[in-house]
Amino acid sequence: MKKLVLVLFVSLLAFGAFAQNLQTHYDMGKDRGYLTTTVEMFRPDKTGNTFFFIDMDYGSNGVKNSPSLAYFEIARCFKLGKSPFSWHVEYNGGFFNTYGTANNISNAWLTGVDYSWNAKDFSKGFSLKALYKNIANTPDSKPNNFQLTAVWYLDFAKGKLRFDGFADFWREGHTVSNDGFVNNFQSKKFIFLTEPQLWYNCTKKFAIGSEVEISSNFAGHDGFMINPTAAVKYTF
Repeated sequence: MKKLVLVLFVSLLAFGAFAQNLQTHYDMGKDRGYLTTTVEMFRPDKTGNTFFFIDMDYGSNGVKNSPSLAYFEIARCFKLGKSPFSWHVEYNGGFFNTYGTANNISNAWLTGVDYSWNAKDFSKGFSLKALYKNIANTPDSKPNNFQLTAVWYLDFAKGKLRFDGFADFWREGHTVSNDGFVNNFQSKKFIFLTEPQLWYNCTKKFAIGSEVEISSNFAGHDGFMINPTAAVKYTF
């Protein structure tokens, strides 16, 4: 467990050297009250773009003084000619720690089509994705799923404010064991998650703001949840 945490910290530092921004959130949701750090990068190039983020929670799930969750996503879009469409490939995975016991977040591989639009001055834009999702550690008959994703950003008030975020809707199959335990800690097949953010840019590199996690049947919680945060962000 300690070796895994060390590897994740080294990875965080390595990626951080090339990251677009580093965020620190204080989660004010019910029964939460812990910190989350996010290292995030988006980099366009001639053939498409690369995006990744690493989330690490500190103090959730009964764990103190060490990371209690580490989650990683990396995605690559390859342009399809001069059209607004791209071929999207993605990997998700991680682990969470509950009272000293490490548990894997099932690896997931996604691929599909992305449609993107950006204003000429890049003050606003969005992308819509329709993806096939293969989730490991699910019953043999249920690894094949789908995910719909929307991502957006909007700069306004002469660049002092930014509204951005994403929304995901996906299916994930599960089974219940004889003792009632639900594989992957969720009993519902359809899951929704969105995390809109609002930032005030104090300087070109430093911002303060908030994120609101709005979800349904996410991370082992049946039903609807709203979890706001108070946050700071440093852009490299």
